[in-house]
Amino acid sequence: MPSLKDVKNKIGGVKKTSQITRAMNMVAAAKLRGAQSRMEDFRPYAEQFNAAMRNLSAGTGGANFPLMEAREVRTVELVVITSDRGLCGSFNSNILRMAEKTMAALEGEGKKVSLVCVGKKARNHFRRTGKVRQSYADIMGTFQMFNARTIAQDAAGNFLSGEADEVRVIYGRFHSVAVQKPEQFELLPVKPMESSSEEGAGGGSQAVYIYEPSQEEIMEVLLPMYLNVMVYHAMLEVSASEHAARMTAMDNATRACKDMIDNLTLVYNKTRQAGITGELMDIVGGAEALKG
Repeated sequence: MPSLKDVKNKIGGVKKTSQITRAMNMVAAAKLRGAQSRMEDFRPYAEQFNAAMRNLSAGTGGANFPLMEAREVRTVELVVITSDRGLCGSFNSNILRMAEKTMAALEGEGKKVSLVCVGKKARNHFRRTGKVRQSYADIMGTFQMFNARTIAQDAAGNFLSGEADEVRVIYGRFHSVAVQKPEQFELLPVKPMESSSEEGAGGGSQAVYIYEPSQEEIMEVLLPMYLNVMVYHAMLEVSASEHAARMTAMDNATRACKDMIDNLTLVYNKTRQAGITGELMDIVGGAEALKG
């Protein structure tokens, strides 16, 4: 049985850990409010921007736009977005696991895979694979639109040069404070909307828009912006998901510390009681010896 001093030291250590996890939970909750607000404000904009781009591209066919050029896919670039910091449960590992499964599936089809890692966790995980073409670490805590623009322009440049035939983004999507799931979408080439599949289920047809200036001129301006918006949207989702996952993980850690303290307190009381019982037995034994 451990000594009273050892058990007391363990209880003190767990209490200090509990204070740290409780503080981290409160910090994560405070940061989550801001990150979730930014993400929720931007999500409708990104969705409507995506819908507008698909409507615009439906009439063009993409023939005149290099970013919409469909090719035989031989090389795929994966933009993997994670957080810079850990202590957020399985959030990052789920994203990395999806990236690994996607890589394995693509390579099984005979395709070459390159990686753009956004976030320190993605960079550290994949840097020994030799497939990381570019990495952006230490930006997820304070990123702005210009960071997303840099990443999008880099991916677009690699696509336009013919080094990549397809670009996908793998990130963690925020569903709720308790649920964050890894997802992926195809960033490049930008695919035009197929009118036959986009008609309403009730038989209604799409509205016909008249554009001024022409669709081609508008697409020329909006295509690069579209890439920036989609990358920034994914980064916002990851930011909100990270803080939510960390808040949940730290709450679970604080509860675990409380359970450990309860168990150690029970051990401490048992050890103390055993010590007192032993001392009483010694006294009784000594008294009996004196009588004899």
